[in-house]
Amino acid sequence: MYDLVVVGAGPYGLSVAAHAAARGLRLGVFGRPMESWHAMPPGMFLKSEPWASHLSDPEGAWGLDAYAAIRGVRAVHGVPLPVGFFAAYGDWFARQAVPVVDERLIASVEPGTGGFELRTEDGEWVRARTVALAVGVLPFLEIPGPLRGLPRRYVTHSGHHGDLDGLAGRDVTVVGAGQAALETAALLTECGAAVRIVARADRLHWNTPPPALDRGLPTALRAPHTGLGCGWRNKLYADAPGLFRRLPAATRERIFDSALGPAGAWWLRERFAAVRDVRLGQRITSAAVTGDERLRIEVAGRDGTTALETDHVIAATGFAPSLDRAEVLAPALRGALRRVGAGGAPEVGGHFESSWPGLFLTGLLTAPSYGPSMRFVLGADYTAGRLVKGVGRRLRAAGPGRTAGRPRTGGRAPVSA
Repeated sequence: MYDLVVVGAGPYGLSVAAHAAARGLRLGVFGRPMESWHAMPPGMFLKSEPWASHLSDPEGAWGLDAYAAIRGVRAVHGVPLPVGFFAAYGDWFARQAVPVVDERLIASVEPGTGGFELRTEDGEWVRARTVALAVGVLPFLEIPGPLRGLPRRYVTHSGHHGDLDGLAGRDVTVVGAGQAALETAALLTECGAAVRIVARADRLHWNTPPPALDRGLPTALRAPHTGLGCGWRNKLYADAPGLFRRLPAATRERIFDSALGPAGAWWLRERFAAVRDVRLGQRITSAAVTGDERLRIEVAGRDGTTALETDHVIAATGFAPSLDRAEVLAPALRGALRRVGAGGAPEVGGHFESSWPGLFLTGLLTAPSYGPSMRFVLGADYTAGRLVKGVGRRLRAAGPGRTAGRPRTGGRAPVSA
């Protein structure tokens, strides 16, 4: 029986696993390392600075800078790194800091006597005293209501795409005004698609180039550097998620909805200039497949509603941390968790433990509780050490020698670690 099973092997899952392994826990890690990062389209770059993109291990030995040095790559402030390079860094980190990663996915997590029962995608049952859910953002992708339910042939989310070449020569409408939308539109244009942007925002926002790290004390005090950008408010989000958690619930919800809103990276602006059809202050109100197998969408704006036809729509409209979308959790377990805010995010305690003892959460699901940094790789360092400390406390409280029960329905009996 495992002390801890980590469900997911992205930046948060691997960071939690590295801290758990260092503490000598009986550890299971399930998932394909950095899978969603490897699946991103070629030509994408990290928006975050290299020094804000480390995975976390207790000694700080396996940072992005160490990997870059081995590869002979300059990982310096103000120079964006390819997403593919970051994905390869995550693979290297896993080899250095995590004893074993089982690349099978976990299909379900259920309560069991003394802990949890987890079913792998091939039907094997695994038992664990505690679980850390680190499933990334893809389960929580958000698609505007009028586009939901349409076939993937016509509508996808930006998170679905690992290669955009299949859309070359086609008419593509990208919805959104953030980095994912703007970079996807630029890449599509570069591969020969006819691209338009439709966004509710009245104007596009662009991040400015980062100032030098060494700017002199007066300037640094006025607007300190953080992994989320300059400024004291960003410093709270980046460096003090624990303080953020102590804010009133209504304040946290307001900040989560508004902080670090949609914006394009400074280095993308010149490439994006090739996208000629940008429709701001507009939203899609309806969509339907036409007789000639195109998509007819109606777009409403200040000047009324217009209709247009397109071959494909990519919704680059972000992710919503609704617990209802965490379908890997069995319905009884998911339904029993306490929630916060109108979006139905789970309540998370001081060591990232949910209201169900022994079930720990990471990443986007914890952002309404711990703040905007949990939407980024940056939050993995704050999360990993505290979460594993919480696991230790939970294991001590439960006592040694506890065993899990058998699955309630069908399947193979659980197996011990």
